[in-house]
Amino acid sequence: MARFDRNPFRKRDPDRRPQGSPDEEDPGWQGHRSGTEAVVETAVYADGHRIESGSLERTYELVRAGRGMGWIGLYRPDDATVQSVAAEFDLHPLAVEDALTGHQRPKLERYGETLFCVLRPAHYLDSAEQVEIGELHLFAGPDFIVTIRRSEAPELGLVRRRMEDHPELLRLGPEAVLYAVLDRVVDDYSPVLAGVDGDLDEIESEVFGGDVEVSRRIYKLGREVIEFHRAVAPLEEMCGLLRSGFEKYRIDLELQRLLRDVEDHAVRVNERVEGYRELLNNMLSVNATVVAQRQNEEMARITQAGLAQNEVVKKISAWAAILFAPTLVGTVYGMNFDHMPELHWTLGYPIAVVLMLLCSVVLYRFMKWREWF
Repeated sequence: MARFDRNPFRKRDPDRRPQGSPDEEDPGWQGHRSGTEAVVETAVYADGHRIESGSLERTYELVRAGRGMGWIGLYRPDDATVQSVAAEFDLHPLAVEDALTGHQRPKLERYGETLFCVLRPAHYLDSAEQVEIGELHLFAGPDFIVTIRRSEAPELGLVRRRMEDHPELLRLGPEAVLYAVLDRVVDDYSPVLAGVDGDLDEIESEVFGGDVEVSRRIYKLGREVIEFHRAVAPLEEMCGLLRSGFEKYRIDLELQRLLRDVEDHAVRVNERVEGYRELLNNMLSVNATVVAQRQNEEMARITQAGLAQNEVVKKISAWAAILFAPTLVGTVYGMNFDHMPELHWTLGYPIAVVLMLLCSVVLYRFMKWREWF
C-alpha cells in the first residue's frame, strides 16, 4: 500500500486560482445557479489522477462506463441540477429532499451504498464580531462524490487541489474525499476559535473596566457561540458512525487514521466551544455583580453627600437660632415707641446686652450638647 504524509490537508497551499475564476473557493455567487453556472467543477479520476474534466453529461458518461470516480462540485444549484445528479446516481429521495430544502442540522446517513453528509462550516467576521455558519451537503457513492455548497465556506477548491497533489490518497476513492472535506471543515474552525478568543479577551477587559454596554456584547457573542456549538457538537457522533463502518466497508487503514485525526480535532473544538459558553455565562454573572457593586458605591456616595449636606444645614440652622435671640431683642428696642418704660432705666441697656448674650450662650451650649457643631 502506498504511503503518504500524515495529514496533507493541514498544510496551507499558497497557490490559488485567479480572482473570479470558476473554482469552489470563489465566494462571489449568490442565490441559486442554473445549468452550467451551478457546476463549479466536475472531473473524473482514475488511479488517483484526473483523466478528464468537462460537463455534467460527460462526467455521467465516463462514470457510467466505469472509467473512474466522478467528483462533482456544485454551488447553490437550482432544483433541476440537483434532480439531474440525483437521477444519474440514484440518490435516495429523502436525502435529495434535504439537499433541496437546506437548513439541515449536521448529520451522517447511509442509504444503501451511498453516504449523505451534512456539514455546517463556519467563518468568522471580525468587523461584525459574528460567526457566519454555512451549509454543505455531500453525497459519496461507490464511484462518485457530489458536494453541494449553500454558503461561501469552505474553500473546496483547495481540497480538490490538495487531493490531486496526493494521488496515492485520491485513489482510495470517494471515502477519501469525504474525509478530506470533513477535515477541511474542522480545520476552518480554528480561525473562528481565534476570533472568539479575541472577543472574550476584550469583553473581560470591558467587564472590569466598567463599560456599561458590555452586557449587550456578552449576550450577542453568547448567541453566536450557541450557533457555533450547534454546528460543531454533532461532529463527534458523525465520526463515530464512520468509525463503526470501518470493518464492514473495508475502509483503508490510512483513511482510518485520517478520520481519527479529524475526530480528535473535532472533539477539541467542541470542548473549547463548550468552555466559551461557560465562560460567557460566568462573565455575565461577574458583570452583573460589578454593576451591582458600582450601583452600591454610587448610592453610598450619594448617601455620604446627603449626610454631609445635612451637617451643613444643621450648623447653619444652629447659628441662625443663636443669632435669632439678640436680633429679636434688638428689633424690639428698635420700635421707637413712646411708652417703653425700660428706655429710661439706668440699667436698661446693660440688662438688654446681658440678656442677648445670655440667650446666645444658652443656645450655643444647647446646640453643642446636641452635637450640631
